[in-house]
Amino acid sequence: MELITEQYKDKISGVISCYDRMIFTGTLMKISYAQGMTSYMYLNKIRIFDYPRFAEPLKDIIRDNAEKIANKNNIEIEFIKKSHIRKEDIIQKQLKKRGYKPGLVHILSAMEACPSFKPWHDKITGKTFLKGSQSKCLHYYFYFIDKYLGLCYFRVPTWLPFRLQVYVNGHNILKAELDNNNIGYTVIDNAFDSIEDWGKAQKLSDEISIKKIHRKLDEYARMFCPVSEKLNETYHWSIIQAEYATDIVFKKQKYLQTIYDDLITTAIHVVKPENIATFLGKNLIPDIKEK
Repeated sequence: MELITEQYKDKISGVISCYDRMIFTGTLMKISYAQGMTSYMYLNKIRIFDYPRFAEPLKDIIRDNAEKIANKNNIEIEFIKKSHIRKEDIIQKQLKKRGYKPGLVHILSAMEACPSFKPWHDKITGKTFLKGSQSKCLHYYFYFIDKYLGLCYFRVPTWLPFRLQVYVNGHNILKAELDNNNIGYTVIDNAFDSIEDWGKAQKLSDEISIKKIHRKLDEYARMFCPVSEKLNETYHWSIIQAEYATDIVFKKQKYLQTIYDDLITTAIHVVKPENIATFLGKNLIPDIKEK
């Protein structure tokens, strides 16, 4: 099958492929699982059933740090009471007020599910250890704009094992690379509308360094989640979701219009309802539960 970029190459001004939505998770590896946390407790001579007492001061460090960052930036932490409220909508309102200059945009907080541990004594073996469990704790969402990463968020839980979640958009990283190399471009929403040198832009996209991204994540992890130093641990980063996008720019709008109906028809037959729900990021019919 001939690719659309080949079939209509004489009508296309440029094509760029790059990472789009990326979700990272940060893990303190040695204490991220029950056996590892148990070993940490024994190694540091902490009673297993004192686990909640051990975790409580660490929770306070996270909360105090969030308050300190908020005060420093003259931001009031906004607590999200209902799960249907879209955090992205709140952030867009803040961006309209402050603009897109680098720095902290807003801090949100919410009670959400998190992995945890609970003390356990096995009467048969006589061993005392921690078991994995699920719980709920307060989470902080730090939204900020970095000169290289663009608009991001760090999701920081207030309870062990402090597993972080980070959102980054690859389009923003490519824009930073284009700026650093003095290559002009224009964008419409989250897509490139024009680029002075499409070939060089693609080369820059292909050469984006994950190590450079990791160094940035390390920097912000220390800023937003300082308990890692107390635990003498560093975060290990993994990609749990990555979207790769291709922007195809036609020379004239009419060129796209001639094939637009065919593209829509193909999408109707190929794209499934679950894909659409994922694209939109919300229920198709909000008033109907589980729809």
